[in-house]
Amino acid sequence: MSKKKKEIKSEEKLIEELKAALGPQLEEAYIKRPRRIHLKVKPGAHRKAVEYMRDNWDLWHVSTITGVDLGENIEVIFHLWRFKEPQTAIMVRTYVPKSNPKLETITDILPSSNFYEREVHDLLGVVFEGHPNLERLILPEDWPEGVYPLRKDWQPTQE
Repeated sequence: MSKKKKEIKSEEKLIEELKAALGPQLEEAYIKRPRRIHLKVKPGAHRKAVEYMRDNWDLWHVSTITGVDLGENIEVIFHLWRFKEPQTAIMVRTYVPKSNPKLETITDILPSSNFYEREVHDLLGVVFEGHPNLERLILPEDWPEGVYPLRKDWQPTQE
């Protein structure tokens, strides 16, 4: 068996574990290439997924958290890294309605997500409920409330 095939078998095993742990809350799981797992979970299931990976896979590293305005929804992507063999990058995607962009924080599970959640809040307006300090991080203090520069409906104004 080739090394690449063996690595993918390891990722497939991790996905099977998550399927068992999350059940129907796991909407999609696939391996794009070795050591890369992509997951899509229902809104709110991101916490259970992250907690499971921390407790069972010794996953502690948050590389970043990103977001994308998809029109009706905002997709939030948690980019995680598992250093234990097989070392694997894991992307956990979920979504919130743009009209009510609220998602539970994971800072109590992985404290290193603190600044990344604040960044997504500043730029896309996602409120991470339960976050210990959701103050501005990137935008200036005089930036208008409710204006999020990475949303597709944002229009820069000329002064």
